[in-house]
Amino acid sequence: MAAVLCFAFHVLVLFLFVGGAARPLYPLHSRFLEGTRQPLQTTRPYNIAHRGSNGEFPEETLPAYKRAIEEGADFIETDILSSKDGVLICFHDVTLDETTDVGKYRKFANRKRTYEVQGVNITGFFTVDFTLKELQSLRVKQRFPYRDQQYNGKFSIITFEDFIEIALQAPRVVGIYPEIKNPVFINQRVKWGDGKRFEDKFVEILKKYGYQDLPKILLIDDTTIPTQDTNQTYWEITSDSYFEYIKNYVVGIGPWKDTVVPAVNNYILTPTDLVTRAHAHNLQVHPYTFRNEYNFIHFNFHQDPYEEFDYWINTIGVDGLFTDFTGSLHHFKNWTSNLPSDDSDEQRASDLLQKITLMVNSYRSR
Repeated sequence: MAAVLCFAFHVLVLFLFVGGAARPLYPLHSRFLEGTRQPLQTTRPYNIAHRGSNGEFPEETLPAYKRAIEEGADFIETDILSSKDGVLICFHDVTLDETTDVGKYRKFANRKRTYEVQGVNITGFFTVDFTLKELQSLRVKQRFPYRDQQYNGKFSIITFEDFIEIALQAPRVVGIYPEIKNPVFINQRVKWGDGKRFEDKFVEILKKYGYQDLPKILLIDDTTIPTQDTNQTYWEITSDSYFEYIKNYVVGIGPWKDTVVPAVNNYILTPTDLVTRAHAHNLQVHPYTFRNEYNFIHFNFHQDPYEEFDYWINTIGVDGLFTDFTGSLHHFKNWTSNLPSDDSDEQRASDLLQKITLMVNSYRSR
């Protein structure tokens, strides 16, 4: 897994089998008796909660993930970094400045540093210079000033293991979608006593919680940014020959949406053939990031996120979307789905799985 050639990579951890599903499924370890929870839906594009429902709560916090699950997320996504003492945490930026209150603590004033990260000098308070205890003494805040500020200062940074527990305790099957951030930088700054690396610790935690044989997604950045570890160009890693190569170990790609459909002056242009070519290689496509605010929606969609969802799902034909507003995408899918409103096919599958489980357990008890 440490040898994956990409900017970063996501790991999808899925699914209980649903009869008639159009996509391959993978078993999901959970705290519940297998078959007793409603399985992951596979008949509509996946609703991927980008850093949780961070349109409502500060990103990557416990309430952001719980709200996303309440609102119908199929997956909860998180970014993985490390503390100074080697504990994996859910946090997006290598610095704490933008989304925590670190700057108000006099005792941490001497922690500000300047490091080179992916060829750029960055100054700030870095996660790798704080222990987990110190990190969890900080309080997080909303990244964007035009979003709800009432929860600033109320929640702390959570660990990767906390994140997994949230998914496992959900009342229905919810997949996890973790992304390792800045592995080169982390391995330069954090050393584990057992000689392992950041990637090893990541896999170790997944295995601890029962996640095995994990399908992976290749995350793809802007066309101008080379891969972090192999210095490959966007064009190299989206070529047909590369798709043919990576399909042996990934199930899809996660491109920035403006690389799929370019935009100029906030108007979308003719779509590229990226989705068509990925599908030809049996790769799913999960573009990022969909946000409800007008400044993130191209003019073609008349500042209407539902019109944007419709375009990407029904015209471009993507297999999942990263969104900051999980509830909005869930409502759109329910309102436009051809399935019965109660998802009766999925419910019947869930009921059948539960009956089979009860029968097997009854047989074993004899």
